[in-house]
Amino acid sequence: MDYDTEIDLSGLTCPVPILKTKAALAAMRSGEVLKIIVTNSDSVREIRIYAKQTGSTLREVLDEGGANIMLFKKG
Repeated sequence: MDYDTEIDLSGLTCPVPILKTKAALAAMRSGEVLKIIVTNSDSVREIRIYAKQTGSTLREVLDEGGANIMLFKKG
């Protein structure tokens, strides 16, 4: 998995993961990839919705033993 920035949001509940995701993406350039680690299933759903709303791409979601690894390409 190639990525430019990683944020670990394990243990956090909404709305914190989406707010931290927005902040991380704001600091990145178009085309860069953000690796997000979340443990809350609601966060996965919210980040998917956010990707669609912003024209970015959620490239991959992996379930790794209770943690979801998401690769988010900034549009």
